[in-house]
Amino acid sequence: MKRRSFLLQSGLMAAAVATGASACRPAMMSEEQAMNISKAPPENLFFKISLAQWSLHRSLWSGELDNLDFAKTARELGIEGLEYVNQFFFDKAKDTAYLGKMKQRAEDEGCKSLILMVDREGSLAGKQQQSRLQAVENHYKWIEAAAFLGCHSVRVNAFGKGKAEEVAQRATDSLARLCEYAAQEGLNVLVENHGGYTSDAAWLSGVIKTVGKENCGTLPDFGNFTINLFPYRQYDRYQGVRQLMPFAKGVSAKSHDFLPSGQEVKIDFGNMLQIVRQAGYRGYIGIEYEGYRLSERAGILATKALLMRGGENSRAN
Repeated sequence: MKRRSFLLQSGLMAAAVATGASACRPAMMSEEQAMNISKAPPENLFFKISLAQWSLHRSLWSGELDNLDFAKTARELGIEGLEYVNQFFFDKAKDTAYLGKMKQRAEDEGCKSLILMVDREGSLAGKQQQSRLQAVENHYKWIEAAAFLGCHSVRVNAFGKGKAEEVAQRATDSLARLCEYAAQEGLNVLVENHGGYTSDAAWLSGVIKTVGKENCGTLPDFGNFTINLFPYRQYDRYQGVRQLMPFAKGVSAKSHDFLPSGQEVKIDFGNMLQIVRQAGYRGYIGIEYEGYRLSERAGILATKALLMRGGENSRAN
């Protein structure tokens, strides 16, 4: 066993012993245990690790963290890949001076800008054609911003109401238009399983196939498979990731909370990473911590440790 792997697993085992699991109710990893996990960059995995900016949304919304310090924070946590969210600089899409500062900060920290996640720009599968086409145009500026930052992709949402077939047709048309525009900038357009029909992996993979463009792909998320709340409808997360991986140009490792052993409470990361590896994917996997019990930094580090351990085990199998 490699020294780094031994130290990582020993640290997680020590956390489990220190916390002590109740026979009736499983204990959870503590803040201190998570923060003591190594911040060293991962080595010799079949993938690289990136950080989704949404993992820091509490600090960003509160003003505790400035958007321009995202790259510095990622580097402090031993992470080199950056996945931006437009909501944290929503009025800066065309501000090249500001975007230039973001780009420079990333370069100064030795980080790579990978994906720009685009929200709040209208429904790409909406019923009204005029508003839908306006939503398509609203995304153009973010495609240009992503290219300026040096990203390889933008992530968009393909939300819409109506019958599945109708929403799929509208989403297909909008995505085709976006892909044509993005191709001029050398960018991909990715759709994440993000709720509604997009969390139905069969539906989403069908849309991507119908678009039929090389720069149209998916961003499979380990956790976003709730199709509907009332009545509740959930897609099998493992089957879903498996179906979306053939089109993946990025992967999102969603996490919420952790047992003392280091395992995520609901998602089997080992299983997920086997699926990702077997699909032939060798790109970045982005940490997207959405929990509230641990601090954002502690949750990010716990997710990173789980990815590192799961990645090594997956590679060994």
